[in-house]
Amino acid sequence: MADDLTIIRSASKAEQYTSLIPQIKALLDGEPDLVANLANIVAALKEQFGWLWVGFYLVKQDELVLGPFQGPVACTRIAKGRGVCGSSWAQAKTLVVPDVEAFPGHIACSSLSRSEIVVPLFHNDQVMGVLDVDSEVLDQFDDIDAKYLEEIVKLINW
Repeated sequence: MADDLTIIRSASKAEQYTSLIPQIKALLDGEPDLVANLANIVAALKEQFGWLWVGFYLVKQDELVLGPFQGPVACTRIAKGRGVCGSSWAQAKTLVVPDVEAFPGHIACSSLSRSEIVVPLFHNDQVMGVLDVDSEVLDQFDDIDAKYLEEIVKLINW
């Protein structure tokens, strides 16, 4: 297990991800506990990129329930199809939202959030949860974030 992260901020976004992913793999290696692994993924992403909010919501029965996160307090439960997280779950795809105010039905857990990306977590072809990332900056996220965050969530062992 890695004791500390090597954070690089002077590189391109893609280079930051490619530096971080092996470190996340090392954090997860040999650790079977899901919550511990989700918590370390969130911490690594928050530490590297400094986003407003990074966290997981996990599917429990018919709703998403708040899991490990870092940032301001958050909504605890989200219905399927509601907001960006619930929509990502319902559509089983990554959603990049450049301006959350323009997203129909956006749930404002924090008034500071301006843009968002939500990546579904799959296990046996079922959505088991979502990785939700919010930024105080408009249009913060793009296809690069989608590509690498999708790669990161595939590292999760169920």
